[in-house]
Amino acid sequence: MMTESKNTKQFHNTEIPSDWEIKNLVKLGNVISGLTYSPDDITDETGVLVLRSSNIQGGRLTFDDNVFVKVKEEDFNPVKKNDILICVRNGSKSLIGKCALIDNNAEGMAFGAFMAVFRGDYNEYLIHVFNTDIYYREIHRNLGATINSINGSDLKEFKIPLPPLPEQKAIAQVLSNVDAAIQTTEKLIAQKELRKKWLMQQLLTGKKRLFSRDELGEMGYDMKKIKLGDLIKLASGDIKPIDTNQNYSSTFPFPVYGGNGIMGYSKEFNNSDKKIIIGRVGEYCGITRLISQKCWITDNALFTTKIESSILMEYLIYKLQFEDLSKLRSIGGQPLVSQKPIYNLALIIHNSIKEQIAIAKVLQAADKEISLLKAKADKLREQKKGLMQQLLTGKVRLKTNE
Repeated sequence: MMTESKNTKQFHNTEIPSDWEIKNLVKLGNVISGLTYSPDDITDETGVLVLRSSNIQGGRLTFDDNVFVKVKEEDFNPVKKNDILICVRNGSKSLIGKCALIDNNAEGMAFGAFMAVFRGDYNEYLIHVFNTDIYYREIHRNLGATINSINGSDLKEFKIPLPPLPEQKAIAQVLSNVDAAIQTTEKLIAQKELRKKWLMQQLLTGKKRLFSRDELGEMGYDMKKIKLGDLIKLASGDIKPIDTNQNYSSTFPFPVYGGNGIMGYSKEFNNSDKKIIIGRVGEYCGITRLISQKCWITDNALFTTKIESSILMEYLIYKLQFEDLSKLRSIGGQPLVSQKPIYNLALIIHNSIKEQIAIAKVLQAADKEISLLKAKADKLREQKKGLMQQLLTGKVRLKTNE
């Protein structure tokens, strides 16, 4: 049960309950330094995995970018379950302080010298505090003047507001339950995205057909190879409007598309029709999307001005996404995809519009599933953010039986 907090006191310009303690981290656990190693120590996967900043993404451990080193067990401190892994030094100031809780899968791994581990009995609660403004204010207050780092002695002196132990456990349980729901939803998203990828590979290459030869006829069943330039014509957009605003509003309702997607919102639009947009310049050049709303297309993007009647736009967008036009970008200098290589791209397409429509509907249904799950995950993250703001400052109290 939740109740509002009544008796409060000040902590760093924040009201917290008067019965909460304010403790330095040194009273709550120990800070452990990471392993120093040289490039010569790096080996293959037979070595010890060294956790680094790149192994923390979105507040959780990930293992997409790993380093293994040759090191004896007695020469490093292995992480333990419920340790908090913290980035204490990095070239990017914004990454200082990011952290994750060590789970069973990571137990026994090493961690690098630019990282630290906080080990204590309160970590299942503290990991949530370490993702609040209270913690990041302490981080930025202690950052080095000339290097993006915090040292162990500074970390130990961080002040943390601490509720009674039963309330800590209750808060940690509530927030962990939301985390579990987010992770379950993210796993479902990953599964649905893999399924969509499989569907695209099967349907768009003709390995799996939705109709028989008898249903489509000889001509309709056959597939044909054709250059993209024989199906569509492209043009560049216009210069970015002066009045572009970063966020959507009723005053700035029209998305502005550049080479990497939506780059802001404008009062004006230069397109009101359904079109395929292709990023022309920038890191994500070659990315394709189908738009149908009023918008502004800049000269960093290409758009379809003509499309042959033999090809359905909703089908073609999936073909282009499957082909991945980013592979056509120029090598060297600023990333760029020009019209010529796009026009020269050979596609194998379904002759039958009926089958194109059916394929597009299957893939649109897959997209809708993914979109709904992403919206659910976003909603859960917002709910967690609200709960953290209420529970970790004591604005709302959780009643316990202890």
